[in-house]
Amino acid sequence: MSPESWPDVLLVEDEDAYVEALSVGLAQEKFHVRVARAGAEALAMFDENQPDLVLLDIMLPDMSGIDVCRSLRRRSDVPILVVSAKNSEVDTVVGLEIGADDYITKPFRLRELVARMRAALRRAPRDGDAAVPQQLVSEDLKLDRDRREVTFRGQGLRLPLKEFELLELLMASAGKVVTRKTIIDRVWGASYVGDTKTLDVHVKRLRTRLEDDRTSPRRIVTIRGVGYRFEPEAN
Repeated sequence: MSPESWPDVLLVEDEDAYVEALSVGLAQEKFHVRVARAGAEALAMFDENQPDLVLLDIMLPDMSGIDVCRSLRRRSDVPILVVSAKNSEVDTVVGLEIGADDYITKPFRLRELVARMRAALRRAPRDGDAAVPQQLVSEDLKLDRDRREVTFRGQGLRLPLKEFELLELLMASAGKVVTRKTIIDRVWGASYVGDTKTLDVHVKRLRTRLEDDRTSPRRIVTIRGVGYRFEPEAN
């Protein structure tokens, strides 16, 4: 891989120790790294450079990383990995619910971080990719693989990358049980080493968007101990 083809990473971090270690470590792993030490600077750099991936700390000096994540997600489907010292389940869920693709807690091993970054990049859409025009339709829900669009009850839904890929996988296997392992391997990558509750959070978010009563789902059904099944007829 030539340096010109290295992925561009925007590192949003204000702790000097992490900035220095990640800048060196990621360069050795063949990533171009730009550093923003505050939220406003990160948004400006993102608009100017359009990076391939964002590493985002939650604790920033000028604004919450949560607000930065929300703003980035409104701009783009770029993969966003939240990196934070906050490690409670609530913090993880909040990070994923605001549109982050993954959540990793400090301290972490560089190898684990790089594996998650590469998995996220493999799943991200790239300019020039050949897309096969194909629509998946289930009653009032339509997923257009070519345009990467979802329409529900006549209204467009803007889904983060992982939610789109999860829904696409489930709809493509409508009526069949898809195991948790299969989903994680296909959506997050076989090298994914994070907590499987990431999948549960993404399913919960999809149900919030698509189910009339997410406590009693009719479209995305849990097969306890196995995985999930998309019902082609939700009524």
